[in-house]
Amino acid sequence: MKKQITFFLGLVCTLASAQNMNDVLQYSQENVIGTARYQGMSGAFGALGGDMSAIAVNPAGAAVFNHHQFTATLSLYYKKNNATYFNRNSELDENYLEINQIGGVMVFKSNNSNWRKLAIAANYGIVQNFDNNISISGISNQGIDQYFLAYAQGTPFGPLLIQDGEYIEEAYLDIGEKLGFADQQAFLGYYGGLIDPVDESNDNNIDYVSTADYSTVTQNFLQNTTGYNNKFTLNLASQYQENLYVGAAINIHSILYDKYTEFTEIGYDTSSQIQRTTFDNFLHTEGSAFSFTLGAIAKLNDNIRIGGSYQSPTWYQLTDDTSQRISSDIAADDINFINFKVVNLFEKYTIKTPSKVTGSLAVVFGKDGLLSFDYGFQDMRDAELRPTNDASFSMSNTAIANQLGTVTTYRLGGEYRIDEVSLRGGYRYEQSPYANGNIIGDLNGYSLGIGYNFGPSRLDLAFNTTEQDADKQLFDAGLTTPARINHKQTNVTLGYTVNF
Repeated sequence: MKKQITFFLGLVCTLASAQNMNDVLQYSQENVIGTARYQGMSGAFGALGGDMSAIAVNPAGAAVFNHHQFTATLSLYYKKNNATYFNRNSELDENYLEINQIGGVMVFKSNNSNWRKLAIAANYGIVQNFDNNISISGISNQGIDQYFLAYAQGTPFGPLLIQDGEYIEEAYLDIGEKLGFADQQAFLGYYGGLIDPVDESNDNNIDYVSTADYSTVTQNFLQNTTGYNNKFTLNLASQYQENLYVGAAINIHSILYDKYTEFTEIGYDTSSQIQRTTFDNFLHTEGSAFSFTLGAIAKLNDNIRIGGSYQSPTWYQLTDDTSQRISSDIAADDINFINFKVVNLFEKYTIKTPSKVTGSLAVVFGKDGLLSFDYGFQDMRDAELRPTNDASFSMSNTAIANQLGTVTTYRLGGEYRIDEVSLRGGYRYEQSPYANGNIIGDLNGYSLGIGYNFGPSRLDLAFNTTEQDADKQLFDAGLTTPARINHKQTNVTLGYTVNF
């Protein structure tokens, strides 16, 4: 049997796509993760520049630097998720430490041209950190059998049967490759003991019933995600005369995402043959992405600056592989051979996230301090899964166009200087990407920061916290009642900057 499993580890299965709108939303969100000064002002830097993370918002900001500069930043993350599911609360938190930003800029000045400065900058930063844990528990009237019934209904029974001389894991992969994801889930439901055909003697049977007896069941769901969406930015900017800065940047992303879910269900009627079911899933995603950014900053006078930037759509090229395992009291004897060593490989696909425009205004009070405001606009209805001629992608794109809406963001930040000490604060608001605002709520965040200038170098510390509510379905079919998750994230960030 081990020989057969090894053989199938190398098999590429072309499944009907399981990617959907949730994947688009996941890669469309960009957190305020960057230098400590940037985080201390909630990322409101579009009209200011002069910060390594600010060039991601407006690439013209690189030309604001007067000297060569290098910055490195370390962040301590604390994430807390409180889930409410059928009136039962579950809470899980975690913390971790990592370097989230490294970058530098070189500035070349000219006294003989209207183009006073040329700046070349390179910056590495974390757009999203996927490390997170969610625990959901509750007593539900919707069992996991409903998931498998949702995929099985309308599926002919005959093609789901294991053929003579075929191993169960061979059949599982073969059905996924030839018939698609829905049929593969129906196969799992049948051999996992959760569903039966109404007429088992009829290969053309398309109606299925549950084998589990219950009025309510106790469900426990654990989701663990790890990974990152990192961005490397290469920036070119210039200052024209005294009051205009322009810039452009290319952004290259690297993505790694792992999601493990563990589901357990008990509490069936005493008459039920099934008394316990487990159903676990593992998803591995990796890939890359590309975008570009254009921007400008203008000094209207000694105190007022305005800025504008355009970020192109981001094109993600991703590949997925998935693994599953299932068990119940009446599952097939060899069901354990379908496990995380048996891998479904999906074809490469593309996610296009929408472009974004940002308008900015800053008021600078000489050397005493400043106030800055950024307004961002993004139309989530322009997001797409590609290739668009894929039937399931086409359905997801229709759902995106119908359910998502425009997203506005507001970032407000301020800084007050007392000799070598800088005190900072900020507020961030991001509108729900859903047109009705229900499934994912608005995001609100606050920040505080302090910096000390040593002359050629600076040390900065920031505290940044955000909160957002979102609905989460345990599975994408059958179990329609979502858990309500309250997400809280707090970053404590320390940064060091040195000028040359």
